[in-house]
Amino acid sequence: MVRSGIRLGRMQEQESRTSAYTTLAAGPDFRHEIEIKRSRFITVLRRAGTEDEARDLVADLRRGFHDARHHCSAFIIGPDRTIQRSSDDGEPAGTAGIPMLEALVRRETAPGVADLSDVCAVVVRYFGGVLLGAGGLVRAYSESVSGALELASMVRRSRLRICSAAVPHAAAGRLENDLRAAGFVMAGTSYGAQDTVLRVAVADQAGVLAAASEHVRLLTAGGADLAPEGTEWVDVPLP
Repeated sequence: MVRSGIRLGRMQEQESRTSAYTTLAAGPDFRHEIEIKRSRFITVLRRAGTEDEARDLVADLRRGFHDARHHCSAFIIGPDRTIQRSSDDGEPAGTAGIPMLEALVRRETAPGVADLSDVCAVVVRYFGGVLLGAGGLVRAYSESVSGALELASMVRRSRLRICSAAVPHAAAGRLENDLRAAGFVMAGTSYGAQDTVLRVAVADQAGVLAAASEHVRLLTAGGADLAPEGTEWVDVPLP
């Protein structure tokens, strides 16, 4: 039986240049709505790791809001943010999709850092009868996405080295608590007939691995050590 305390991700098909980026926290779609001159702008954000997943959100909202005039979209995908797409969906060219995409691309996740990815945004518009003009549409679609991002929960997506430590069942709970208290990211727990295997995610650096292994030896009085395994993309809570 395996119990996991964080979200692990499938390996990227190709090695990325970056080792971390920011994305939406796992969970249901995030929805935020604003009204401008009687037009409703309903923004829905979904975490999407592929273009198909992003396009699924557009399709879902076309069905869910079938009577809306526009379903404009933008998404950015991949650790290196190599996939970027947008659609005006009938709005004047350049007034919806591009401003939405720019809101995603330029979103600062830390001072001076814009690294948001694996996110799809769709803005459903119900026309209220008042024309906004090109400038008004650009502001409306940009503010719709920016406002939703301000409120949505985010996590740090990091490529970390997974290490395992086998300990007696009776000692596993205490060791896990000690590791969490020391700031380690736990990547799951496996229960066997003879022992419990704790999985820990650490930065993929020799010095960090050595320090983590020494810490486990100290906590277990030399009874356990960390065995490095592969690397995985892991969701880590933001500070």
